[in-house]
Amino acid sequence: LKFPVTVRSPELSVEASGKGVRTKPLLDLLAFAVANEDEATLKANQAQLKSLLLAALPLWQRIDGTYGFKDFAVESPVGNFGATQLSTVFGTDGVAQNGTITYGIKASGLTVPTQLLPSWSVGLLPTDVDLNFGGANIDLDSMAKKAIEAFDLNKNPPLSAEFGEQLKVDFLAKMPKVVLGHSTVKNKDTEIALEGEMTFPGEKPEGSVTVDVAGFDKLVEGLQEAAKSEPEVGQYVPVALMAKGFGKTLPDGRLEWIVNAKADGSVTVNGVMLKPADPAVDDSMDDGDGADDSGDDSGGAGAN
Repeated sequence: LKFPVTVRSPELSVEASGKGVRTKPLLDLLAFAVANEDEATLKANQAQLKSLLLAALPLWQRIDGTYGFKDFAVESPVGNFGATQLSTVFGTDGVAQNGTITYGIKASGLTVPTQLLPSWSVGLLPTDVDLNFGGANIDLDSMAKKAIEAFDLNKNPPLSAEFGEQLKVDFLAKMPKVVLGHSTVKNKDTEIALEGEMTFPGEKPEGSVTVDVAGFDKLVEGLQEAAKSEPEVGQYVPVALMAKGFGKTLPDGRLEWIVNAKADGSVTVNGVMLKPADPAVDDSMDDGDGADDSGDDSGGAGAN
């Protein structure tokens, strides 16, 4: 299946910066790799390899970069997609005990082929987005040092599965976060702002997100107007009104929802319980049922 796509942009800008890059230790590692291409030699010199790896940490202190496009356009058989401005930003700390990773996408003047969409939805489409993601409390330093100390090239695999599982447990114990930085999605009538984070206190994650909306009433009015000519849209109106009922009106007129999801399965919206905690599972019940079945079988045999 062929799907030809043409990407155009008359202007591309790229910026990158690095701080604290461990240039000499990294070059030493490269020279070691060239001098120890043979597997037997590499195994014999793994003590030196470990020393060089440790010397190269944290690889760099910080690396950041930006890509920017002007009048970005994607031409396809289904129509043309575009943005007057499109940029991506990224950044990452080196191998640190409390590292961060950031990534962002920003676009303005967004356009999509409207023939692909229901006519009532065109006015709801965003024209500008600013999305920011990342991670925090990322302890790669401890993981890297433990792995370098533990690996043995004379074993297959060099690191055991048990070591990998323990490394995962230790990593999660430092409470790393998935972060949704302040992000916005907007058009001429409505602006949605989001911000939150997710952590992993146990086997199940928990997180919180704050959603602010300006122009929510305009959105509802648009759905109500569309429902007059397209009745199927009417099913979304009660959902929107119910969402508004959960919202908190801020002094500037925006509606706000603070959603908290706990590891026990419970979900609250602005402090109101939307979903209770999942019921506790008693694993011992299976064992008890098995004992009862055994007793029933014995009784049946005695009757015969």
